[in-house]
Amino acid sequence: MDWIRVSVDYGVIGILILLSFFSVGIALERYMYLKRVNIRAYKSKQEMEIDLTRGLFIIASVASNAPYIGLLGTVLGIMLTFYTIGQEGLVDTKKVMVGLALALKATAVGLLVAIPSSVLYNYLLRKIREKVALWEVENGR
Repeated sequence: MDWIRVSVDYGVIGILILLSFFSVGIALERYMYLKRVNIRAYKSKQEMEIDLTRGLFIIASVASNAPYIGLLGTVLGIMLTFYTIGQEGLVDTKKVMVGLALALKATAVGLLVAIPSSVLYNYLLRKIREKVALWEVENGR
């Protein structure tokens, strides 16, 4: 069952870190795009919204799914704990705590990825709504 420890440490947490890089990278790209976009160049509101919201679904997906991926790590860590208790027949505190620590670490990393992604998504969505409102004001709609 050592593969569970490796799966949580490198698999689940690695996936969460990778998702975090995707989320932050896309958020930075969108932020820079929103700063320099010329809303006067768009002839329709729908065309502008499509351009402005490109890639936001990835940030939203990371924000909504990172806690579940962390929960998967939690379940695997607790499975490791129960397996260790079952194999040993006795409760060795050191071995039990390793599994519980893995479980809590996966949960924490999942939340550390989800919370900033959610904040970034909401911030960018607000900026997009401002751009759309400005476009509507300038175009009388």
